Amino acid sequence: MENRFCKKCLLDKVMGDAEYKHMQDYIKNIDNDIKTPEADYKIRLDTCMECDNLVNGMCKLCGCFVEMRAAVKKNYCPNINKKWDKI
Repeated sequence: MENRFCKKCLLDKVMGDAEYKHMQDYIKNIDNDIKTPEADYKIRLDTCMECDNLVNGMCKLCGCFVEMRAAVKKNYCPNINKKWDKI
């Protein structure tokens, strides 16, 4: 896999297939009591895709993989404006 800088990309564009599948399996198996509902998860990721702080699937503000952070409902957007609060 080549090294590349991908602004506004999620991890499926940056990681290898095996690593991305492993992450998706982890997200799929998060306990439903703490997991973000699917519709809200998609909105969170869409919000991240529009954010200038998304680089190579990671948030520049906190260093998280946004797909992992968005999957847990108690997590929040680290931006000062808390962009997920409206979801």
